[in-house]
Amino acid sequence: MNYLVDTHVLLWYFNDSVNLSETALNVIEDINCQKFINIASLWEFSIKLSIGKLRFEGGLRQLLEIVEKNGFIVQPITQSHLSGIIDLPFIHRDPFDRLLIAAAKTDDMTLLTDDENILKYDVQTYW
Repeated sequence: MNYLVDTHVLLWYFNDSVNLSETALNVIEDINCQKFINIASLWEFSIKLSIGKLRFEGGLRQLLEIVEKNGFIVQPITQSHLSGIIDLPFIHRDPFDRLLIAAAKTDDMTLLTDDENILKYDVQTYW
């Protein structure tokens, strides 16, 4: 199965956070699952680092190395993803999360998330 990992889930995983569910951890560590990180999540991470809203030891460079080392596949943003955003009801106001929802729906992926607003959409989620 293909999973698209939400930004907060990625950070919780890399920081060994207690917020990460055991089921999400099992998916991330299962070598038989393909785990994707949308480039928008890395973009969001970069913005939050630059404005001081987020701290991550080693910064973006280390995060990218960890992403690669842990077998995550970076998913590009496609025109189909952008078209998918237009069809989404305006429940969630976060543009990055709206893109993740559209990307998961378009590419038939399960979104690994704990975001209550994302759960309100017609998208496959797992937590």
